[in-house]
Amino acid sequence: MSEGRTVALIGPGRAGTTVALGLAELGWDVVAVAGRAPDAASTRTAALGLDARAALVSDVAIGAGLVVVAVPDAAIEATLTAAAPAMEAGALVVHLAGAHGLDVFAGLTEARPDVRVGALHPLQTFPTTAAGLDRLRGSWAAVAGDPETERLAIELGLRPFPVADTDRAAYHAAAVVASNHLVALLGQVERLAAVAGAPFEAFAPLVRSSVENAFLLGAAEALTGPVARGDLGTVERHLGALDATERDSYRAMAREAARLAGRRDTALERLLDDLHLRRRRPRD
Repeated sequence: MSEGRTVALIGPGRAGTTVALGLAELGWDVVAVAGRAPDAASTRTAALGLDARAALVSDVAIGAGLVVVAVPDAAIEATLTAAAPAMEAGALVVHLAGAHGLDVFAGLTEARPDVRVGALHPLQTFPTTAAGLDRLRGSWAAVAGDPETERLAIELGLRPFPVADTDRAAYHAAAVVASNHLVALLGQVERLAAVAGAPFEAFAPLVRSSVENAFLLGAAEALTGPVARGDLGTVERHLGALDATERDSYRAMAREAARLAGRRDTALERLLDDLHLRRRRPRD
């Protein structure tokens, strides 16, 4: 890189700060941090923690061989436009977004053909920077662009794999299901456990072993329960016991369990058709 192991961070949130801290621990020099404004609390806090100057987006890239962009998806292109004039020739510019690949760099590469670009998305959650640092090493990461991007991921202890721009939406959808939808499903477990007077934490070993089995055996082989067994009486009793606000999601997941099990059961389909038919019912 033209400026050696120097990095500028744009976006002092948890993901960006975690990656910058990870690089600092590896001997990189974080030269500047930019956020909403140099005097914004998040910018000042990140700059202090990284021993870097708080900067404007327009000059944050001065002296940086690596520019890490960790802003919301909708702000990436505008941020790159604002930062472009100060970027060093030969610098590597990397964003951390999961939903985008190299597509968001079109304007930057046209304005600054002398810089290199890459997408690096750590497939991990960062509830805090401390937890993020613990989780970063060993996690997987989707990469694209300049070969230095993959080498950077490896240096951070990540396990990189390529994702093309054409596959990026499907990849990010998988990540959302794996994280957000799984948490939403656990929210239903928490509600149903409360109704039954059972502690939510009692389900943790079951959840963990089910997830481990899915990755060890494959999802289809790991599937157990009444739908996989064809035990329709139990499914019907569940539906009868559930509050009306909980039935739609139970039916939806029971349908997915049947698909995963390869079970084509007319009686089960009739039992679960309530949700299906309501969604297709025409308006008056």
